[in-house]
Amino acid sequence: MSHVLSLLVEDKPGLLTRVAGLFARRGYNIESLAVGSTEVEGLSRITVVVDVEDFPLEQITKQLNKLINVIKIVELEPDASVHRHHLMIKVRVDSTTRSQVLEAVNLFRARVVDVAPDAFVIEVTGDTGKTNAFLRVLEPFGIKEMAQSGLLAIGRGPKSITDRIQRH
Repeated sequence: MSHVLSLLVEDKPGLLTRVAGLFARRGYNIESLAVGSTEVEGLSRITVVVDVEDFPLEQITKQLNKLINVIKIVELEPDASVHRHHLMIKVRVDSTTRSQVLEAVNLFRARVVDVAPDAFVIEVTGDTGKTNAFLRVLEPFGIKEMAQSGLLAIGRGPKSITDRIQRH
């Protein structure tokens, strides 16, 4: 079973390696990992999707809390948070398929970000169901290349992971 963890951490060299290593040493499979700065200077957010079906999630959160630069850990439940993937897909096009690919792009509210005579680079964001469905639609045209971010997730409502953190 997959769980989404949001970690608020200090921007320190080597912290991401220590976090990933902690998961690896305990045999957890990281399905997705995204890291970026937050609205608080000096702090970053790590969003980790981890499959912990055979292991208690509590064990890994206790271990993460022991890391000195980890400030806060929150599990983002699907119904209480917004989850999004970001994909860029290079798809083969020609004079006969160009309009069909553009129709799919519009249907999925994606956008073409680069055009070449024989390929489009398309950007799409959405939940897992939307992005997977879009990929299935594009497959018959020939996906030449794909790049995707790790899952990004944020809690719904007014609360923030950085609440009660001193802002500089």
